[in-house]
Amino acid sequence: MGFFSFLGRVLFASIFILSAWQMFNEFGDDGGPTTKEWAPKLATLKKSIDDIIGKNIFHLDARTFVATCISLKGLGGLLFVLGSSYGAFLLISYLVLTTPMLYDFYNYNFGEEEFFRLLQEFLQCAALVGALLFFLGMKNSLSRKQPRKKTLKPKAA
Repeated sequence: MGFFSFLGRVLFASIFILSAWQMFNEFGDDGGPTTKEWAPKLATLKKSIDDIIGKNIFHLDARTFVATCISLKGLGGLLFVLGSSYGAFLLISYLVLTTPMLYDFYNYNFGEEEFFRLLQEFLQCAALVGALLFFLGMKNSLSRKQPRKKTLKPKAA
């Protein structure tokens, strides 16, 4: 059972590790295409936060955000392969941070093709969060099991 558990963690984490590796290779001096994709979404988020706070003290840099995403995905994936709960927490934080902004189906009308495509991607990320929460729950329940005490057999005289 231990081998299949490890294999499952490797296959699950490969989604995040390979994605982080690709983002890292494309990063470059300008931040790569991922930075260009995130810049308008972060500008919208900054405007919304500034409207709520009322001051212009909140700064979001797309390159720093992408670098943070790379580190969360890469480190979280590697730690998850090793069976660490901290790796699962890093991956959950990455998914919770990025999914609502990246797959903004709520900005489209029901019935549009883009709405359904983004909703499907959003629900897939929600399923990944669910799988990580399941891993954390199973890890906690396994660590709480009490070891069985061996009963001593009386020796025959």
